Amino acid sequence: MAGEPRSGVAVGERWARTDGRAKVRGELRYAADQPVRPCLDVAVHRSTRPHARITAIDTERALAMDGVVAVVTGADLYGKLGDRIFTGPAFSDQPCLAVDKVRYVGEPVAAVLAHDLATARKAAEEIEVSYDELDPVHDVDAAVTGTSYVHDELRPSIVFGDLKHLRGKRDTNVNYEFNLRRGDVSEEGTTKVEAEFWAPPTHHVPIELPYAAAWVESDRLELLATTQTPSYVRQSVADLLDLPLNRVRVRTAPLGGSFGAKMYDRLEPLAAALAWTQGTAVRVAATREEAFLLTTRHGAAVTGSMSADENGRIVSATADVRYDTGAYADVGPRITAKSGMVATGPYKVDNAWVRSRCIYTNKPSAGPFRGFGVPQVTWAHESLVDELARKVGADPAEFRRRNLLLEGDVAPVGTPMHSADFLGSLDAVTEAIDWDSPFERQEGRLLRGRGVAVGIKAVLTPTISNASLQLNQDGSATLLISTVDMGQGSDTIMAQIAAEVLCLGEGQVRVVDADTDVTPYDTITAGSRSTYHTGNAVRLAAEKMRDKLVDLAAKHFGVEATDIKVTGDGLVSAQTQETVGIAELLHAHFGARGTTLTAEANFSTSWQPYDHDTGQSPQVTEHWFAGAVAVQLTVDTATGRVHIEHLAVAGDVGRAINPKLVEQQLSGAAIMGIGHALFDQLVFDEGQIVNGTLLDYQLPSIKDMPDKLTPIIIESPHRTGPFGAKGVGETAIIPMAPAIANAVRDATGVRITTLPLTPERILTAITEEQR
Repeated sequence: MAGEPRSGVAVGERWARTDGRAKVRGELRYAADQPVRPCLDVAVHRSTRPHARITAIDTERALAMDGVVAVVTGADLYGKLGDRIFTGPAFSDQPCLAVDKVRYVGEPVAAVLAHDLATARKAAEEIEVSYDELDPVHDVDAAVTGTSYVHDELRPSIVFGDLKHLRGKRDTNVNYEFNLRRGDVSEEGTTKVEAEFWAPPTHHVPIELPYAAAWVESDRLELLATTQTPSYVRQSVADLLDLPLNRVRVRTAPLGGSFGAKMYDRLEPLAAALAWTQGTAVRVAATREEAFLLTTRHGAAVTGSMSADENGRIVSATADVRYDTGAYADVGPRITAKSGMVATGPYKVDNAWVRSRCIYTNKPSAGPFRGFGVPQVTWAHESLVDELARKVGADPAEFRRRNLLLEGDVAPVGTPMHSADFLGSLDAVTEAIDWDSPFERQEGRLLRGRGVAVGIKAVLTPTISNASLQLNQDGSATLLISTVDMGQGSDTIMAQIAAEVLCLGEGQVRVVDADTDVTPYDTITAGSRSTYHTGNAVRLAAEKMRDKLVDLAAKHFGVEATDIKVTGDGLVSAQTQETVGIAELLHAHFGARGTTLTAEANFSTSWQPYDHDTGQSPQVTEHWFAGAVAVQLTVDTATGRVHIEHLAVAGDVGRAINPKLVEQQLSGAAIMGIGHALFDQLVFDEGQIVNGTLLDYQLPSIKDMPDKLTPIIIESPHRTGPFGAKGVGETAIIPMAPAIANAVRDATGVRITTLPLTPERILTAITEEQR
């Protein structure tokens, strides 16, 4: 638990964020603040149709405007780049500008390059596009059964190891299907519940807007962008322009938030294609309204059931999950599989049936969002298990304790559990809100209730991380990694891991911003993977550096290496009791000041791919995430408003490298989860977003915060984690919405199966229940 004494010099300490001072003083330079060469500004003309053939594009009036340098269409780019214009992490289905056909309202159709942004935007409005309408596909279920297809043919992009099994397809809107089969679901218990759930598409709303600048430097393409996947973007742009990797450079900067909004192909392919084909430097800066069109969280429909025997043991569980991925697959197939694996929850279920599908519709593309599709299925299974507990007459928390997966149990996907402390997380949050104590349920029109939910998620596997560490002659260190700090504090965490091994102090390790010319490959910064994966690479690099120092010190003292110990005061010989500092040791070795000693390391995880008929694998993931939420709230039966009195969130992080940052991650995810439970939703009308502005898209405000928020760190060390650590970024958001809904159910007696729990939806449900 948090607060236990620590023995290390860095790990377990509450170091301040390395960039905290610069951020609060307004001195930190985000990507759009970085100096670049003079650029032409780019504005985009976007589709007004959800699904249509492009018959003509009139650019004359735009080209005639003063200050306009060029107008580029998808056909222009296709003429120079061919099919390479289509990019994407799973399927090559995403053009930087629409070619022949548009697939959603807001799809980029033409780009204007001008000497200033105002002119570019005004000219973009002057472009006229003629269309032949096609039948639009707005609903996931209609998309499965209909004959209108968003894409005529699918071509796998073959970028990632876990997606290499994707195959080309025609005449379907289902781009991927994951199946899990275990036991026989016809073996039902004596009590059964079933329901249909809907989690709507939502938007990430990071404060910093997407941005990309690109130019040609000699024979190379250089790109500065707000991306959390610089290594992927380099490969994607190299494929787009048919260049070797060493002729593409991608730089990024600390991000002002992302939550998945800045992954894979956003503005970068368009900026690169325009810079390369037009031979000029360009800058593409999304507006807030355009950011809503770049990516969303998958809306998801889930039809599920659960049954229990007379002893209150869960006997069977089913889930039919349909993810709405919009016009592009993005990384939807991976989301579909990873979430399908846990669609029956963190429970011992011998008989499980899951079908999880990723489905195209004519809407803006969906992609990764904090939780990677798992919150949507958790919304279903944690509502079902709550209802099942009530139906068998059990306390919802105690019913979960009876059925949760424990150390060594085999999950329905076939992989044993290790260091996933669901029970400890559940006990911690229920204790925090005094779950077992009586409380006043009714105060006039205010009804009070309590709810609880548990979350499970698998870390992305397999992935690759590298680290390079330079120890400077003066004893400071420079760490080169491609993990992007977007507010989660990864730079601080990585500095602490390196410092722990080398006994360095706070502020002695500096992390370099991701730059593919400088920093080594890393799969992605996402999915709560960085502390474990990149952290292990950093630990290994630091250990190699420690070994080098020990060898140098052994020669320095004339003793065996086994005689040397690294301490905060330098390297000590146990035999002679002599001590030498790092600065003195390196100066003696190199004979000069300012020199560096370098070490590097790779950390890659492996898996056993799941069987494509049953979903079963003895090692489908490197490790699991476990978390729980308990909440006490009131429902105003006159207004439908929910007021959260106490929210407790717990996450099993293995080992807290920096407890303060872990608490901040838990609290931040909890607050975002409150939004998904009560406010967030993208509303569509015939495929068009009608609330894609911050005036219309409701987010939680400071007045919606709980009276009391309790983040709780659970430490169940992972055997291969850096100092036992795992990740935490997504943990608290996964069970948040069902915990709140279960509390509303407890207060009102009404089970709501559609998110968010708006006042109107709650009032309608109460009214219908009373009829």
